[in-house]
Amino acid sequence: MNKSKDSPNTEPETEEEFSVEKVLDRRVVKGKVEYFLKWKGYSNDENTWEPEENLDCPDLIAQFEEQRKKKEAAAAGKRHEDKEKKRKSSSTPTPTQAKKKAPEEKKAEGFDRNLDPERIIGATDSSGELMFLMKWKGTDDADLVPAREANVRCPQIVIKFYEERLTWHSPAHDEEGATKPDPE
Repeated sequence: MNKSKDSPNTEPETEEEFSVEKVLDRRVVKGKVEYFLKWKGYSNDENTWEPEENLDCPDLIAQFEEQRKKKEAAAAGKRHEDKEKKRKSSSTPTPTQAKKKAPEEKKAEGFDRNLDPERIIGATDSSGELMFLMKWKGTDDADLVPAREANVRCPQIVIKFYEERLTWHSPAHDEEGATKPDPE
């Protein structure tokens, strides 16, 4: 695949050759198909969108399109299943359907379970908000709870969690001639 990055085709001798490693995505801009490309020998920071007509990698495009169609077909099948479930559940439930529905009801989570918190197992901010994974007393269950709520409801457990993770950095006392000062 020949591609010149920002250089006109006036001097083919100085034109760099770029090879496509993988087709990552597809879009249509002003009616023209473009592909997002990973270039061989270049980092992901240098991936670029390129018009289809500039590309000479039909095998990679075909492979990408085949995977894209499989994903779309799987997604369409899932949407169809979801519609079928909704349609079936909208009819009058049989006794077995009524029994199945009871466990599916939203169960209480976090502090709404009215359990006593035992300890914080971990923390994450993947949802955009700091959350603690809270282990509850008398059960093996754990739930994600908002840190702001834990700070109010069980501050000592939050403090203990942070204290367990503190690392203290002291001046290097193993250097030649360095001694630790007396704490007087």
